[in-house]
Amino acid sequence: MRAMGSVGTLFAIVNRTSNATAQVQWKLWRKAASGLPEDRVEVTRHAALDLWNQPNKFYTRQENVEVVQQHIDLTGEGWWVIARNPRSPLPLELWPVRPDRMQPVPHPTDFLSGYMYIGPGGEQIALRTEDVIQLRMPNPLDPYRGMGPVQAILTDIDSARYSAEWNKNFFLNGAEPGGIIQVDKRLSDDEFDELTARWNEQHKGVANAHRVALIEQGQWVDRKLSQRDMQFAELRSVSRDVIREAFGIPKFALGDVDDVNRATAEASKAWFAEYLTVPRLERIKGALNNDLLPLYGAASAQLEFDYCSPVPADSEAENAALMAKSAAVQALVSAGAYGPEVLAAVGLPEISFGQPGADPDRELLIDLVKAAPALAPLILPMLGFDLPDPPTPPPAPAPAPDEQTPPRPEGRQPAASLSVFDLARAQRSPR
Repeated sequence: MRAMGSVGTLFAIVNRTSNATAQVQWKLWRKAASGLPEDRVEVTRHAALDLWNQPNKFYTRQENVEVVQQHIDLTGEGWWVIARNPRSPLPLELWPVRPDRMQPVPHPTDFLSGYMYIGPGGEQIALRTEDVIQLRMPNPLDPYRGMGPVQAILTDIDSARYSAEWNKNFFLNGAEPGGIIQVDKRLSDDEFDELTARWNEQHKGVANAHRVALIEQGQWVDRKLSQRDMQFAELRSVSRDVIREAFGIPKFALGDVDDVNRATAEASKAWFAEYLTVPRLERIKGALNNDLLPLYGAASAQLEFDYCSPVPADSEAENAALMAKSAAVQALVSAGAYGPEVLAAVGLPEISFGQPGADPDRELLIDLVKAAPALAPLILPMLGFDLPDPPTPPPAPAPAPDEQTPPRPEGRQPAASLSVFDLARAQRSPR
C-alpha cells in the first residue's frame, strides 16, 4: 500500500482501475421465475439499497468502492466491517478497513471462527463472520488471505523507487558521483569536523556542482560512476513494463499512445471496460449477493444486486446486424413467410404491416395496381372508384368533294382510349 505513493506507474494503474470501478451505477432487482435478466423487476426501495448507496455518514458509495478496490489491487484483499444496532440484526453501516489490520481466525472443523481486528493503538477486537465481508484474489498458498499483483513484483517496484531516490540524491549531493578523500594520518575530531564542514559548504548541493575542489589535507580519489553507467532510463522503462504486465494493463490504458484516432480510442475504452472493470465488478457483485443480502432475511433470497454494464455499445456492429436482419426479413416475407413469425425468428420486435386499420385485401389490390397499371380498369371499380367517361373525340373535318371516305362497316365504332393518367384522376364514388 505504501508503494502506491512512491511509484508513479503503480499509482496510475491503481487509480485508473479503482476510479473506473467506483463510477459504475448499481441497481437492486427482484429475480424473475424465468431466470432471464430482462424479465427482472427493479426494486427502488429497500434497506440494502439504502446501505449500499450511503454506507455510512462519512463515505459515499463511490468512495467506499474506490477504497476497497485500491486495497484489492494492491494487496489482493478488500474488507468491509458491518456495524449494527444491538437491538436489531440488520446492518446499519458498512466500513472499509485496511487489510493489514484484519486477521482471520481459523477453525479446526468449520474452517473459520471469525476475525480479529487490530486497531491503530494495538487494541484487538474480535469480530464474528457475519460482521465481516471479505473480497479477495485467491492466494494459492493461503486460503484465508489474498494475493495481488503487487506482491509478485515488489522487487521491481523497490528497484524503481530506489532508482528515483538515487537520482534525487545524485543532485542533492552535488550532481556528481561520490568520491574519497584520502589522508596520510589519522585526523582528530576537530580536524575531521572542519574538513567535512568545508567540503559540504563548498561542494554539496546542486548550486555547487562542478566547482574546483581545494583540499588542504589529503587527496581526492574519484569514483567514476555516471548515470549512463547505471542505465537508469532503461531501468525505469523495464520497471514500468513489469508493473503493467502484472496488472495485465496495456500502455494505451494509461494514456501512453503514439497515434490515436476515434476508432482506436473507442476500441481502447471498450477493452478497458470489458477486461479490467467488469471482472472487478463481478467480484463486488458476488460479495453483495452472497454475503450482504442474506443478512436481510429469507425474503432477500429473491433479490440480487447488479451493475450497469460499463462496456460501451458497438454502434457499427449493431447497425450491421440490424441491416442483415432487415434484409433477411424482407427476403422471407417476399418468399411468402408470415411477417410476425419472421420477426420473432430473427430476433426483431413485432412490427405492424401496412397502414393502421387498413384492410389487407384492399392493400393487396392497391399493390396490384401499382405493379401492373394495365389492370387498373378492372381493379379500380373494386376499390370503389368510378371510371371517368371516355373523352369525346373532336369532330373530323368534312372531306373535300374529291375525297371519298370509304364507308365504315355496320356496327363498328371508334375505340375510346383510357390513359393511366385518366385513371389516376378517378374519383371515389359515393356510397
